[in-house]
This record gives sequence, structure tokens and C-alpha cells, in this order.
Amino acid sequence: MLFGDLGLSADTPFTVAYSGGLDSHCLLHALASLRAVAPLRLQAVHVDHALQAASAGWARHCLGTCAALDVPCRVERIEVRPLRGEGVEAAAREARYAVLMRHVPRAGVLVTGHQQDDQAETVLLQLLRGAGLRGLAGMPGLAVFGDGHIARPLLGFSRAALHAYALAQGLPWIEDPSNQETGYRRNLLRQQFIPGLQQYWPQMQAALARSAAHAAEAAELLDGIAAQDLAGCRTSGGRTQRLNPAPLSVPALLGLSQARRRNVLRFWLRSRGFLAPSSTHLEEIDACLVRDSKSHHVRIAWPQAEVHRYRGELHVMPPLAAVPADLCLDWDLVSPLTIPGSGRCLRPVGATGQGLARARLGAGSVQVRLRAGGETCRLPGRIHRHQLKKLLQAAGIEPWLRERLPLVYVEGELAAVADLWVCEPFAARNEEPAVALVWELC
Repeated sequence: MLFGDLGLSADTPFTVAYSGGLDSHCLLHALASLRAVAPLRLQAVHVDHALQAASAGWARHCLGTCAALDVPCRVERIEVRPLRGEGVEAAAREARYAVLMRHVPRAGVLVTGHQQDDQAETVLLQLLRGAGLRGLAGMPGLAVFGDGHIARPLLGFSRAALHAYALAQGLPWIEDPSNQETGYRRNLLRQQFIPGLQQYWPQMQAALARSAAHAAEAAELLDGIAAQDLAGCRTSGGRTQRLNPAPLSVPALLGLSQARRRNVLRFWLRSRGFLAPSSTHLEEIDACLVRDSKSHHVRIAWPQAEVHRYRGELHVMPPLAAVPADLCLDWDLVSPLTIPGSGRCLRPVGATGQGLARARLGAGSVQVRLRAGGETCRLPGRIHRHQLKKLLQAAGIEPWLRERLPLVYVEGELAAVADLWVCEPFAARNEEPAVALVWELC
């Protein structure tokens, strides 16, 4: 088993992802049997994808099996809705893991029945997709999962070995007919290609599992190098650092070789919670770094993320929603205000001597709008009014934030630009009661 390094105790909760099929039934039975020699907090979760007419019967079978083993079991029925360009298999997997994550408490362990043949199929599929080392490493035996871990203790066992175990123990399992449908690529590989390869390489599953282990070890070494490089590429951040956390320095990235630069970019994106970009997108990011551009704004986007280069920094963020051009929100200057399409909020804070002077607000109406063009503001202590466009450029406010800046109007007059500037005559003087604004991620 793979649990020795987790610091587990008798109180550690284990959740078995129980489909009712051969692999998960062997896993559940083996773990339930362990309770005879060691205390084990065990529960099972069966996810009904509702993709087969017999799925309700499978759920009842799982409940009955768990009852016979004295293992608490929950059945969760889900609706699989593939996104555009996403297959049913991938959508079902994502939905299933989202459900399972809800049933793994803090410091708990989700245990799945993935075995050696599954690992071999995963490595072959990744190889055919042109994956890098991390993809060729296949499924890890142990990994972080939500607030706990996911463990795959059967990766060292073949499907044939589990089949023999099930027969010896008299275990009745579910045969999902969709496993025979070669419309799914994994099934096609399993049914038509792997049997032919096995005629010449009988131990191919074990060999591919070893290759996956070698790839995982190499990927771990590359991550260690990337972590060191990343520390040297982080910027100190400017006044909008809290809105665009952890940008990278373009000059520091260019100080690395191309291989190390791409390695650190992949690691950076993963560490920020984004899926790795395709090779094409990674090449686009690398190309925008190499091109000499001190202030030009470059954007590279894919469905899960978008990367921006601006003024020597590289930023990543979730895809930005379109902003409503005619936004006009009434605001009481008491409660935080969410700005649609920005993922950010404007929060009022009581202050003295800075922000919007309460005396100058009076009982006038307060509204929040977005930029329409042509706005001007006279800053405290200045004689002339300044175009907002020029102020934003001089302050280095990133282009993707400019169109999302909340502008605060009092009785139709521009009073403040987010938490960047307060315009005369609304700026508080020394010791004057005021409302300071904080523009932050919600």
C-alpha cells in the first residue's frame, strides 16, 4: 500500500470510489478485509452518471454490496454535460471527481481502483497525444486531492490478477457494456490494439508502468529546477499587484535557456491552478517574450486561461468576461460592490484625511460606471485637469484592467477612479472624515 508517508492514524477517513466494477470491487473487498487486523475508517461513494439504462440497478447493487461488507455507502446521481469540444468520457470523469472531492474530508484519502493495465493505457494514450514527461508519467500512485489525498494502491496489479482475486473470493461485479464500445479511444486501444501488441510484448503493461515511473521521477526533478528558477523570476509587483498576483519578470525569464524558460512557464501555470497550455500556446508565449517590446501589450489565450505580457511582466489569469459598456450601478458607499465582468469588488472603508470626504458627498447620488472615453480628473494639489487615459498610462495600469476600472460619480461628476485617485473637490483634507476605497479581488 502507498499510505506509509501520509502520517495516517486510525482516525484517517478513507473513501473508496466504488463503481461496482471488477477493480473497485476488489479494492473495496480488500480494504474491508483489512479491518480484521487494523482499525480503518472506511466509506464508499458510488457515482451514477445516468448514461446507461441499467445505472439505477447498478447503484442498488453497490448499496447492497456495501451493506453486506458493513461499509457505509453514498450514491450520487449526476448529469453529464460535455462542454464544447469535450467528449462525454472526459466530461463524466470531471463531474465524477468533482463529486468525489466533496466526500473526502480534510486529511482524508480517496482510494481508487486504477490498476496496471489502466496505467499502461493511460501512458499509450498520452504518448499518442504527444504529451510531455508529466503526461507520460501516467497516474500518480499518490497525489494531493482537495484537502486530502488520492491514492491508487492497485497500480502494481494487473487486471488478470484482480480477476483471479475476484473469482477466488466469489465477488460479483458489474460489467458496464460501454466498456466494449470502441467509439471511446481508451476502449479502442484496449480491445483492438493492446491484444496485438501483447503477442510480441507479453509484459508490455508492466514495462509501460516502469516507463511511467521513470517519467514521473524525471518530471519531479524538472519541477525542482523550475521552482528554483521561478523564485528568481518573480517581480516585486506594483500598485496593482494585489489584482494581478505573482507576475513574472520578462528580463529574468529571458536570462534562462529556452528549455528552462518553457519548463518554468509550465510549472508557473500549474502552480497557479491552470491547466498546462498546448505546445502551440507555449510557443506563442515564449515568442512574445523573445520579441523586443518594452510596453506593447500581448495576449495569448486558451479556454482555461489567458496570459498577458505588458511592460516587462508576464501575467496569467482566468479568461476575462466581457464588460457591459453601459454599466451604471447605484451605490450606498456602505456595502462592498461587485463589478460585473471583472471578478473584483469595490469596498468602502472608514478613514480620516484620505479618500472621499464625507462632507463633500452630502446626500448626493453615488453611481459606479466604467470608462466610456474622454474622462478627466483634477488631482489634489494640481491646477490642471488630466485625461484619465494619460493618468493610467503614466501609472502603468495594465490595459486589461483599464476598461474594468470602476469610476465613482457623485451627482454625475467623476469623484474617484477605483482606489487609484480621488478628484477635486471630493478629496478629504487632513483630519477630515472620509471613505477610502479598496479595489480588490472578490
